[in-house]
Amino acid sequence: MNIDKLIYETIGASMEVYNTLGPGLLESVYEKAMFCELSLREINVESHIPVEIIYKNEIIGSELRLDLVVEDILIVELKSVETLMPVHFKQLRTYMKLLDKPAGLLINFNVSDFSSGYRVLKK
Repeated sequence: MNIDKLIYETIGASMEVYNTLGPGLLESVYEKAMFCELSLREINVESHIPVEIIYKNEIIGSELRLDLVVEDILIVELKSVETLMPVHFKQLRTYMKLLDKPAGLLINFNVSDFSSGYRVLKK
């Protein structure tokens, strides 16, 4: 599946989750629901992926955990916050860089209109 189609399908899955559960729940609830919805759509998804941090050729940790990685190419970072802040975008860009992934999707489920609740980032 090409990246644009994958992004489209993942946004569709997130809309279904939003329409079913509504806004205002914990991020962990949306993460489980997204995993379920993507799996139901037969889209390969992994959750809580550890990110190995390498600094000057030394592994210094793998405490970071990604919310979701879809089809091993799209990082999905989930939020349930009042407003997406610049740091959320920077975080996703850093994850994309660390794992060398071509695209990321930042989704905020705590919005009154879901069309304003997601942003796509590409390299």
